[in-house]
Amino acid sequence: MTIYIHQKENWTDFFWDEKKVSAILGEARNKQGRLLGKMESLGFELQNEAILNTLTLDITKSSEIEGELLEHNQVRSSIARRLGIEVAGLVNSDRYVDGIVEMMLDVTQKFNFPLTKERLFGWHAALFPYGRSNLSKITVADWRTDKTGPMQVVSGPMGKEKVHFQAPDSSRIEGEMEKFLRWFENKEQIDLVLKAAVAHLWFVTIHPFDDGNGRITRAITDMTLARSDKSVRRFYSMSAQIRLERKQYYEKLEKAQKGDSDITDWILWFLKCLTNAIESSEKTLSKILYKAEFWKLHSTTILNKRQLKIINRLLDGFDGKLTSSKWAKINKCSQDTALRDIQDLIGKGILQKDASGGRSTNYLLIKLDSPSMK
Repeated sequence: MTIYIHQKENWTDFFWDEKKVSAILGEARNKQGRLLGKMESLGFELQNEAILNTLTLDITKSSEIEGELLEHNQVRSSIARRLGIEVAGLVNSDRYVDGIVEMMLDVTQKFNFPLTKERLFGWHAALFPYGRSNLSKITVADWRTDKTGPMQVVSGPMGKEKVHFQAPDSSRIEGEMEKFLRWFENKEQIDLVLKAAVAHLWFVTIHPFDDGNGRITRAITDMTLARSDKSVRRFYSMSAQIRLERKQYYEKLEKAQKGDSDITDWILWFLKCLTNAIESSEKTLSKILYKAEFWKLHSTTILNKRQLKIINRLLDGFDGKLTSSKWAKINKCSQDTALRDIQDLIGKGILQKDASGGRSTNYLLIKLDSPSMK
């Protein structure tokens, strides 16, 4: 019979190898500080674009980890409206997406507000506005009751499920959560990045809700990292990186939940994941800087709406190759108009023909010397 960490006495007396952790913590903190410093030096509009990109990525990827795909444009539009960021192409967002966005903004914009049972219940209600998870009715804005059996994390086909973890019995949740929340708001001398790692493992091990535990765990992680940054501005996404490393994430969690209170391996993985998240964000932010540099160079260039639309798509990452027929389809114009627009941009030094050739003529942006994030 498997023994889980929460079945052991004083299971939350976590400890770790300070020597092993300190080096990688220092690296993570260094990268964190450098990224924040670079972003603080940028203009307000560039910061807003970076924040919008990061929060959109964070929300969509956190849901993807649970196998749920959110409409990217709905999430982006919902965030932009709530933060008052002016962007083109806003779309309507449904109640479900708005609820997730409201939870995440409460997490990041009010990171210094105390984490309480009532606040967690509010987040849970925002995640499940219809009181259901898929087709199943669940307990919303309250702790789980285990009426249908113990809370388990399983995989595999029906009848051949593999149990990876079984959470504490529902009768223990109130006491376990009181202890967690006291610790979380305690101003003890622990580095807040380490606190994020511990809080993540601790909360997801209690697994206090019928559903949404993973997303709320990652929200608590983001809240703690925001406290460590001392900023409402989010420029890197742990959820996006966890999505990339999902297999290892679950393996490390399972190992820690079947281990003891020595959580050195979990913390080392968490810190490495954070470092990777920051490095990934630097690449994304470099694209934003490149876009800003491009428009600075062409600030006086006369362009029509069709040209502006396609150029922005190319700067943001065009799907496939740009041809005159795609131009005409996207802009709902004639082929002749598309060709005139393209030839005009070639003459202005913005577009060039793709030298690789092919069955159709493709067009590319003429590259600038890319601004560095270093």
